Amino acid sequence: MNLTGKTALVTGASRGIGKGIAEALAKAGANIAFTFVSSVEKARAFEEELNALGIKAKGYQSNAAEFAEAEKLVDEIVKEFGTLDVLVNNAGITRDTLMMRMSEQQWDDVLDTNLKSAFAMTKAAMKPMMKAKAGSIINITSIVGITGNAGQANYAASKAGMIGLTKSVAKELGSRNIRCNAIAPGFIETEMTETLSDEVRAEWVKGIPLKRGGKPQDVANCVLFLASDASAYISGQTINVCGGMVM
Repeated sequence: MNLTGKTALVTGASRGIGKGIAEALAKAGANIAFTFVSSVEKARAFEEELNALGIKAKGYQSNAAEFAEAEKLVDEIVKEFGTLDVLVNNAGITRDTLMMRMSEQQWDDVLDTNLKSAFAMTKAAMKPMMKAKAGSIINITSIVGITGNAGQANYAASKAGMIGLTKSVAKELGSRNIRCNAIAPGFIETEMTETLSDEVRAEWVKGIPLKRGGKPQDVANCVLFLASDASAYISGQTINVCGGMVM
């Protein structure tokens, strides 16, 4: 799965799953553009790590949910790298609470960051991809978007929306040789899950047939496959990376 000469944009890649995805794509030879919101020092350090792999990498401080910013970002990337072949919509947040306590702001924050950003980035990336008559768009959704989850109505709605967006984009852009797929991670061990108690983590693992949490690399490997020509006849699909938690 060689991506040499291709350029990939990964949103929200300064930590966790996004960072693992950017690293995997870079090791496969892709040049990497990635976005971050606030951690400038961390992003610059990651940029140096990626460049040390022998590819070209650049981080962009950008709010992907802002439509004008998304268009400007893609224009800058195409100018800098010459092409945009792969888009990974990974940026996401949670604002968990029961529906009866959820504020309008908590709803809007999650839907904007998770779903609106995927719309804005996809719409912006379509232009260079359509011109090239090639491209792979990969949306990082969640098994919660398939099953729902108490206390996560906003998050589940945003992730379910990404699955619907994926199917629609795949149908609209298939004739232009642009593929769109989604990946639904399950319980992935990242900085976010490290804050959970051992009891909560153990309870999660009980419901996983493989009896372990996933690693960012597990998701990244699936992204690598969907970004490569090895998946040239796969589009409009949602692949669960969850150790069998959802079947």
